[in-house]
Amino acid sequence: MQTKTLKQILAPSLLSLALFAGATQAAAPLRPPQGYYAPVEKFKSGDRSESCDAMPTPYTGSLQFRSKYEGSDKARATLNVKSEKAFRDSTADITKIERGTSKQVMQFMRDGRPEQLDCTLAWLTSWAQADALMSKDFNHTGKSMRKWALGSMASAYLRLKFSDSRPLATHQQQAQQIEAWFSKMADQVVSDWDNLPLDKTNNHSYWAAWSVMATAVATNRRDLFDWAVKEYKVGANQVDADGFLPNELKRQQRALAYHNYALPPLAMIASFAQVNGVDLRQENNGALKRLGERVLAGVKDPDAFEEKNGKEQDMSDLKVDSKFAWLEPFCSLYTCAPDVLERKHKMQPFKTFRLGGDLTKVYDPAFEKGSKGS
Repeated sequence: MQTKTLKQILAPSLLSLALFAGATQAAAPLRPPQGYYAPVEKFKSGDRSESCDAMPTPYTGSLQFRSKYEGSDKARATLNVKSEKAFRDSTADITKIERGTSKQVMQFMRDGRPEQLDCTLAWLTSWAQADALMSKDFNHTGKSMRKWALGSMASAYLRLKFSDSRPLATHQQQAQQIEAWFSKMADQVVSDWDNLPLDKTNNHSYWAAWSVMATAVATNRRDLFDWAVKEYKVGANQVDADGFLPNELKRQQRALAYHNYALPPLAMIASFAQVNGVDLRQENNGALKRLGERVLAGVKDPDAFEEKNGKEQDMSDLKVDSKFAWLEPFCSLYTCAPDVLERKHKMQPFKTFRLGGDLTKVYDPAFEKGSKGS
């Protein structure tokens, strides 16, 4: 009779343990970084009869919008003032719910007035009930607006969903409606942006992936999480050895600005992946770190970008502090140099509605505003 080795005896049980561990890990609920669990700072009594700001009309029409770069060449870098106004006018209600949701959530997390929460949930529930932003009739600008809006709303909503104060505990029906709408919209965003050719994959795809990541955590959908990670890897592997993104270099005088614009969604996705056990920091030999360092060096001296594409860089966007909100998640993922931390501190607090509001509250809660405005 053949004697089994210890390895043969243990193999089935080890396999069972491995499968069990894998199933347990897969079943673990998705969560955001720790800062999203912050409680409401203080609760003030409020008058629930106070009226909200006028709710933006749920947008249920066609997502065919003019581009602010209409008439520009393939670099898409020259602003068309007339078409930009048409774009702003036709998307005003969408932008209002993006900005309004972020603002109201920030106010509620600070003041705890019940009417602030009521307004936020009323807006989102009304848009959810109207099946807003779900049109299948869209152009590139329209599908871009859809993913931006989803990212703005879902990432602000995370502050309510995960706060230790549990503000949604008495609003479960509204929460379910909102999350079902987010989930449905995220499926459409995946359909809109999945498997694009590499020469068409740029910052828009990264922002789409961020909106899907925020929704994945808000709705605990692992399939959406996996798609966002997949898209992150596509983006990270576009970063070359010198930290440049070839498709953003095509933006001529705005190449540096668009490299900077690509960083917020990538840094946020990596941060959310990290807390859920997926470490993306070393993807493509630390591509995210390389990209961040290239941009920071470019802000000090943009010559390297000019040498790459022959265009003097337009630095106007890079004078806006909120454009560097990506430094909050970035410096939680990597050890930032003292000069970078000093620069970050001077620009704080970072508030940007496309990432859900005040990122400094999330990633650097010990920061004191000092003389900077709230």
